[in-house]
Amino acid sequence: MRESLFVKQNSAKWKEFEQLQTSNPDELADRFIDITNDLAYAKTFYPDSKTTSYLNGIASLLHQSIYKNKKESSGRFVDFWAAELPLLFCRYRKQLLYSFLFFSIFAAIGVISAKYNDAFVRLIMGNEYVNMTNQNIAKGDPFGVYKRQNELQMFLRIAFNNIMVTFILFMSGVFFAVGPVFYLMKNAIMLGSFQYYFFSKGLGMQSVLVIWIHGTLEISAIIIAGAAGLVLGHGMLFPRTYTRMQAFRNSAKDGTKIAFGVVPFLIVAAFFEGFVTRHTEMPVWLSVTILASSLAFVIWYVILYPQKFKTR
Repeated sequence: MRESLFVKQNSAKWKEFEQLQTSNPDELADRFIDITNDLAYAKTFYPDSKTTSYLNGIASLLHQSIYKNKKESSGRFVDFWAAELPLLFCRYRKQLLYSFLFFSIFAAIGVISAKYNDAFVRLIMGNEYVNMTNQNIAKGDPFGVYKRQNELQMFLRIAFNNIMVTFILFMSGVFFAVGPVFYLMKNAIMLGSFQYYFFSKGLGMQSVLVIWIHGTLEISAIIIAGAAGLVLGHGMLFPRTYTRMQAFRNSAKDGTKIAFGVVPFLIVAAFFEGFVTRHTEMPVWLSVTILASSLAFVIWYVILYPQKFKTR
């Protein structure tokens, strides 16, 4: 890459780093890593240029600021949820959008497939589950599956299973972002066919009021984990001015933070599924309140609140 193009692509970022308009030690560390990567590139290709000297100066300035603020903030845990994670949601909003679109398209495919092929639901959900649900419908308790196990045992099993699923989804991004698309497809088609099955039995609205008590947070977490996997793969596919390994390390760090960030979503979703969803006789207003509150929180925390970080 020509030096002029290298400078043009990164000059705005360097000026921001030079101004040091942050006292957050983690953000300073991220900037230091970023600038040293650029400095290493400049030293390799433009060793005697003014650009290299300029970057070396910024790196020194950041290094001094880091050690001046080396003491870890007592609110580190709060900072992660209040600023660091929303900042990542803002930075990778395209990946979040792509993950949502992939999931929506594949869920629609699941609905259409189930509608035009009677055997499709059994193929996806398994004969045992479909037969059991048919028996529950005949008994007048179509969602009896959520009452089969002790609340605490169900909560722990579901929480562990969902966390494992989402981290596998995230880690699959190492395969050049193909893995997350595959797992999003798998989960979305299952959801689409599953949801259509209840609509075909005349239980559509009832299924929404019951299943989406926990499903709102659970599906949101899967979509966010899919975005984390796309972030992981993005570094390998589009390293820009970094080496592929440097870009991968950066994207792996950000993707891991995003994947870790959905764990509370999954724990709350598992709590709802284990302790709340089983009460299928609850008033409609209570079910709607839980569902709507979960959806409103996801929209606010993942989409609206991160907008304040757009200028960072």
